[in-house]
Order: sequence, then C-alpha cells, then structure tokens
Amino acid sequence: MTKALSSWGRYPNFPQAGHPVQWRDALQSVWRDVARANGTTLAYGNGRSYGDSCLAASDQVVHTRPLDRLIAADWQTGVLRAEAGTTLDEILQVAVPRGWMLPVTPGTKYVTLGGAVANDVHGKNHHVRGTFGRHVRRFSLLRSERAPLECSPEINTEFFAATIGGLGLTGVIEWVEIQLMPIRSSRISVTSIRFANLDEFFALSEELDSRHEYSVAWIDCLSRGAALGRGIFMVGDHAQTGGLDVPVKKKKTVPLTPPISLINPLTLRAFNTLYYQRQQRKTVYSEVDYDSYFYPLDSLLEWHRIYGRRGFQQYQCVLPQDRSRDAMHAILETIGKSGTGSFLAVLKRCGDQISPGLLSFPMEGASLALDFPQHDEGNRVLFEQLDAIVREAGGRIYPAKDAHMSAQDFQAAYPQWRRLEALRDPALMSRFWQRTTQT
Repeated sequence: MTKALSSWGRYPNFPQAGHPVQWRDALQSVWRDVARANGTTLAYGNGRSYGDSCLAASDQVVHTRPLDRLIAADWQTGVLRAEAGTTLDEILQVAVPRGWMLPVTPGTKYVTLGGAVANDVHGKNHHVRGTFGRHVRRFSLLRSERAPLECSPEINTEFFAATIGGLGLTGVIEWVEIQLMPIRSSRISVTSIRFANLDEFFALSEELDSRHEYSVAWIDCLSRGAALGRGIFMVGDHAQTGGLDVPVKKKKTVPLTPPISLINPLTLRAFNTLYYQRQQRKTVYSEVDYDSYFYPLDSLLEWHRIYGRRGFQQYQCVLPQDRSRDAMHAILETIGKSGTGSFLAVLKRCGDQISPGLLSFPMEGASLALDFPQHDEGNRVLFEQLDAIVREAGGRIYPAKDAHMSAQDFQAAYPQWRRLEALRDPALMSRFWQRTTQT
C-alpha cells in the first residue's frame, strides 16, 4: 500500500489508501480484490484532478501510476499505444524527437493517459481539434463482472462514449491507443497582445482564433471598472524550423506546505499588476519551447503547496457562445468584489468540435478557470453567486476541477449522466459521483 494520496487541490480532505499495480496482468485481480474488500473502489493515476472526482467513496483506490510502459508505436503514422498510468510527459519524451506531438494537451503534462481519457481533457486548441477523446482510437476497459472489453468508435461503442469523460466510473482503463499530431519543430511561435478589458479579449478572440492552432489568455481577476478582465492574449503555432528537442530544464520545488495560504489579496494584487505591466508593448512576438507555452506551472513542482494546509478549489466554468460575454462580465465583477482569486486565471474560447464522450465539459463559448484558497464560508458564498450566473446562462462546471457543485446543477448541466450511471461498474464509486447523483 502506498502513502496516503489526495487530489491536487487537497480539498476535500479524504486521504486515499493506494493499492499499487505494477503489471498489467495483475490489474484485474488487484482491483477486484480491493473492491471486494471495501465495497467499491476507483482507479487513481497521478492525482492531478483538483476536487473529489479522483477520490473513492471508500477511500481505497487502485493506484495505476506504475503502469507506465509504452506498448507499441508506429512512427510512420503517429499511432501510439501505452499503459494507462503513462503520463503525457513520458509520451512527449519519446514522440517529440520523432516529429509527433500530442494533438490535445491540458495545462499540465503530468496527467496520466487514463486520466486524460476519463476527464476528456482539453487545451488551448479546442477551437481546432476539440477534446482529447476525439483522438483516442481504442482502449482496453476492465470490468468487475466480465472479461476485458476493447472499446473503439466501432466496437463496444456505448462503453467507448461513456468512458471518455466518464470520470473513471465505467471500468478500469488498462491501456489507451491515440493518434498523435505531426510537427516540424517542438518550438512554438507566440504572439502576445496586451488587452485593456474583457470586450477587447472577445474582439481579439474573434479576429485571431481561427488563424492559429493555439489561443489562450491570462486575465487579472481583480481588475474592476473600465479595466475589468484586462490581460494578455497569447496565440501560438508550431514553428516550421527549430529542431525537435525536448526541453531540459532544472525544476524548482515548493519544499513545504505553509500553515496558511501564501495567496492573499495583497500578494495577488501585486502579482497581477506586475504581470500585466511586465509586457510594456502592445504586441510582442517570440518563440519558446513547448514547456514554456503549454506547461508554465509544471516548472514549479508541488506548486499547490503555496495554498497552505487547507488547500484550494479551482472554479472552472464554460458559458455558451450567445451568452458568454454578458455572463463573463458578471462573473468577473463578482470575483473582483470578493477580493480573492488566482494568480493564474485562464480565459479561452472553446469551439464547436463535438466530443465522442457523454459527459464532455467544453461547449462552444468561453471558459474561465481560476483558483481560490480554501476558506469554507467565503468560498461557499462566492461559489453560490458564480453558480447562479453560470446556471442562468446555461453553462456548466468542469467535474475534474470541482469540489462543490450541487446535484441539481450537475444533473441539469449534464443530462446524459443517467446513461453513464446505467453503464457504471457497480464496484466503482467516487466521492464526486456519490455527491452529485446518489443523494
């Protein structure tokens, strides 16, 4: 058994006992044994989900991270098959030098392949390539009551759709086969544009998104009035030259967890002001390695410790296209009045690409993600206000980042949850699913 495991946000605090699996041929027996002994269990990869979707209701998880082997790869076509515990970083290490890139990547490369499928992750190019699930060719799914299932768009299609974005509830993923994307260089050509307010962001997004592979914005979540939603808009494309090097950088680590959060209104306001004013010119052109563009926080290992022992919650929502501008104004005004928020607030537009998954999060519109230090009453009051805005606009919250969503809001925003529940393996139950569907 491993040391106690937790979600990345460390909230809610339900330490998980991990039962590691070292080899694929032992996975089925181990996870059935854990479920039999505890009623239910859940697969746990590298613990990068923020809330309670990766926490088992029994607090006993099957730790799949040791299953990190590459099974097969065709470097002519870019088709790769690997065990579910393999991280995106481990895939990049072997794929990039051969001219292949992940077609979709979230903001950290330390998620596992199984986790990327279970949460149907998305990235800065959703408007071009949709979610991770669109690039999954097939996977092996282990169920408690039957033989392993190979799932694809043509075989066991119901389980294929339910498992993509299915939060690890349809079975334990053994391996995944994905289609990679060809690249000529591992470097990214970036255009950074400073914008004065939220309306300027939407104007830039409408003008530039369709011209570029990647698009994302950092915003100052504490700005108010005429400067509401000011920030830096960053579009990028893979460079045509520059080699296929994997970045090698000396990483720093937050060595300990302070008793209280280092993120407070004073430090947050100072950071946001400095970050916004750091770019003196309106437009800056640069070329950076893919680590710097996709994974800025990965350079600081254990960065979640800066939020202190109580942890933090991330609030990530998506708002439909026709209501995103007004609703986003209301959300940012509400956050600004609260005086709290995140030093890395991410705003981006999602496209109209349809995911094969039943419970995929993105919809065509605008998505906002930012972190809040855990203050029970303060977060409860703020999140209730934000939830009301999202609800009225017809938006939804991302289950992989959630630790507060009500059952009513979840079921209204994800009406296909009943189809997933019908296909859920009875030996699998997360604290998230218990909280949002079993009450």
